Amino acid sequence: SEVTARSNGETVDRNENEAAERDNAPSQKDRSEECRALRPLADKLYAQMAGDTRKLYDEMEEPLIKVLSEMELTGVKIDIASLQDFSESLRTQMYEKEKQVRELAGEPDLNVSSPKQIGEVIFEKLKLDPLAKKPKKGSWSTDEETLSALSDRSPIIDAILDYRGLRKLLSTYIDPFASYIGTDGRVHTTFNQALTSTGRLSSSNPNLQNIPVRTEQGREIRRAFIPGNPDDSVMMSADYSQIELRIMAHLSGDEHLCKAFREGVDVHAATASKIFGIPVEDVTPDQRRMAKTANFGIMYGISAFGLSQRLKTSRQEAKDLIDGYFANFPAVQAYINKTLQDAREKSYTTTLFGRRRYITDINSPNGRLRSFAERNAVNAPIQGTAADIIKVAMVNVSRCLKEEKLKAKMVLQIHDELLLEVPNEEIER
Repeated sequence: SEVTARSNGETVDRNENEAAERDNAPSQKDRSEECRALRPLADKLYAQMAGDTRKLYDEMEEPLIKVLSEMELTGVKIDIASLQDFSESLRTQMYEKEKQVRELAGEPDLNVSSPKQIGEVIFEKLKLDPLAKKPKKGSWSTDEETLSALSDRSPIIDAILDYRGLRKLLSTYIDPFASYIGTDGRVHTTFNQALTSTGRLSSSNPNLQNIPVRTEQGREIRRAFIPGNPDDSVMMSADYSQIELRIMAHLSGDEHLCKAFREGVDVHAATASKIFGIPVEDVTPDQRRMAKTANFGIMYGISAFGLSQRLKTSRQEAKDLIDGYFANFPAVQAYINKTLQDAREKSYTTTLFGRRRYITDINSPNGRLRSFAERNAVNAPIQGTAADIIKVAMVNVSRCLKEEKLKAKMVLQIHDELLLEVPNEEIER
């Protein structure tokens, strides 16, 4: 389906060669030979599957193959004109940020795209972090985490991050789009079903799943996704509300989180109410923001240092917030401890559907590797279960659309969200 979808009526060889050059991907001939080599193994491997793994394959992954194939072939229509207009707007904003960084740095010839030059300005000229030590080999670190920790020390930091964000939008999501649009005016991404360790789908050529949705720029890009017949169809988005938090509530059985979801209250405000010991109606926007960051951070095994960076508070304040969280949600703490204990004993974790993620470094003597493995162990059952649930939904939605003979089609999945192209007469249904 990937080959057919990308060809769009053009010669397969031409598209395959272009794809191979662009992605260092195997050619059609290589893939055919790979399939021939793997096919005899299928029955043997299938026979080795048992229990939850067999059920996971039979009821979820195997039926999903056809669903993804149909989505790839359908593709998603792109309004290239509006995307090009937006591209020009972003480019103008990027040049303005570039000019601002140079002015704040006092360096009219500064290459803002050079991490080396940016590092020299921040740490040597402006001395924004006098305690920072330059690596013996290499340049100063100027990754997002490092810069974000210094954002309160100079406006140049936010200007640099804004510049990088705009440049990434252009280089990753907008400029390459035109080359992926087929003769039918649609982009036919490739869904990777068995690539991620958590079970999440990913997409490539192009990647349509990493388009940011919480920023205005990201939303503007998504506005370019249009129905094939805009006069009589719409794009419909359907997503799960706070699915990972709900799964954590279910897995931990925490009575306060479960109650908040069952009663339909603002779960972040309810969390803030418990942590700060005040009525829900008295929770301030800032307290809700802190509770929200803690809610999601806890699922990823966030440290006091990591939380302090996100909230731009002291490490002690962040530690107090985490301690307050676990004191008020003891079942969440117990769930995390039990998950880590099981992972240390088995070297893997499982989702509610039985999908395993092997955590090979959970008992590593290397503290950095072990900490990273522990964060994965806590998050994998939550993120993996969310991925499984949306896959089940995709199989069921696809089946229902066919059974009810609807013309609506699924065209895209973005983690906890489905995007459908729906004729006007089928919207309400």
